[in-house]
Amino acid sequence: MYGTLTPNFPQSHWDEQKRASAVPLGIADHEWVAALDGTWHERVSGVFGDLSATFRAVAARVGRDDPTEAQLAAAVEARYASYRESHRLRPDALETLRALRADGLKIALVSDCTAELAASFDATVFSCEEATRKPDPKLFHAAADRLGVSPPYCLYVGDGGGNELAGSAAVGMLPVLLAADDWAASRAPGRPETSWTGLRAAALSEIPAVVARLRAEAAEPAA
Repeated sequence: MYGTLTPNFPQSHWDEQKRASAVPLGIADHEWVAALDGTWHERVSGVFGDLSATFRAVAARVGRDDPTEAQLAAAVEARYASYRESHRLRPDALETLRALRADGLKIALVSDCTAELAASFDATVFSCEEATRKPDPKLFHAAADRLGVSPPYCLYVGDGGGNELAGSAAVGMLPVLLAADDWAASRAPGRPETSWTGLRAAALSEIPAVVARLRAEAAEPAA
């Protein structure tokens, strides 16, 4: 989802998004941002439950173990409101998905995400529901199983977050790095897969051509 179907956002964007839910809880911005960052692995693995339960648990980490239901509801609404901007798709995302489906391909979404994300594909695999995160093989196998195919018949497209390209390759999928215009600027020093040497595309709209080329190569008779 993030950085692949959506643009890559700078860290300042994510921090501003977190601050929005701090206000209803009466928690200082910097404390709330630090607490959300510090619970990322737990949140993305679905440890706390739904968003309201998650905010209650995170608030307790900063000494606020008594938020009211009204405060939690307001914080949840503020979070969803700020989160919607992060779901702004790349301009070629829907067109590319439609083209792939028209070509007879099924599509699964595998995403490290917290309880805020919802999407509609042929199959979805969300880290917060699977209680694990990329590059756990469980996520990639789940995507293939839900599509009804084996991993070698899957093309995996991603921006490299969570070491997903190596993870998908490890189960037999063919990974493609999406290195769009905003890709390099979003890479933190030392982030996994910044030196990816496998297949890559500069835009989602290139993926149908990648599929066509791979099909043509597979159809060529062996020498």
